[in-house]
Amino acid sequence: MISGLRNNFLAGLVVIAPIGLTAWLIWTVVGWVDGFVWPFVPGSYHPEALINRWFGDPSPLSPDHITINVRGLGVVLFFIVTIITGWIAKGLIGRSFISWGEGLVSRMPVVRSIYNGAKQLAETVFAQTETSFDRACMIEYPRKGIWAVGFISIKAKGEIATKVESEDRIMTVFLPTTPNPTSGFLLFVPESDITYLDMTVEDAAKLVISAGLVYPNDKKVIPSDAKTAPKP
Repeated sequence: MISGLRNNFLAGLVVIAPIGLTAWLIWTVVGWVDGFVWPFVPGSYHPEALINRWFGDPSPLSPDHITINVRGLGVVLFFIVTIITGWIAKGLIGRSFISWGEGLVSRMPVVRSIYNGAKQLAETVFAQTETSFDRACMIEYPRKGIWAVGFISIKAKGEIATKVESEDRIMTVFLPTTPNPTSGFLLFVPESDITYLDMTVEDAAKLVISAGLVYPNDKKVIPSDAKTAPKP
């Protein structure tokens, strides 16, 4: 239940954050323009003065004036609304409504840039996407007979899967470099050419970073020639 609420809350943030940031920035710019223009307009014609005259100019000192400030209630309300928004956004109707709204925003030159930037930021910070590798493996690279450690990402999809001629399914493999595993090569390899490893992804990463000096098991592997070598 807690995991579901968390996922809905994060999904709601992805929807609400771009809208909120866009509205806040536009509201700030409009307020800046108003602050520059309204000093040139007589005070009796300001919107606040006109509304007060229409409603009898109520004063904050009036006994009918109600003031309430419950600290923290807004946070609870925001949390509930965000969860409900995320739950709706994950459904078919919510996705259709968001697609329609984003299509409408995409036709607004200034708002489009603000919203797209805010959406990218929100998706990067809040979106829960599967960013971890599935398994560690070995493939023959850069030629037959030479093996390299790689990481299985996902099964190839879309155009890659349909245009690669192979009887086996095509897997997406990331081949890291040593000792910097953040760079490497993206390979699409038939599954029959992949040798899966029993070690975890973390242990395989240690093996790559250490250039083969750190192995996942605790036992040291003694070469066969070292067993028969005479003691010094």
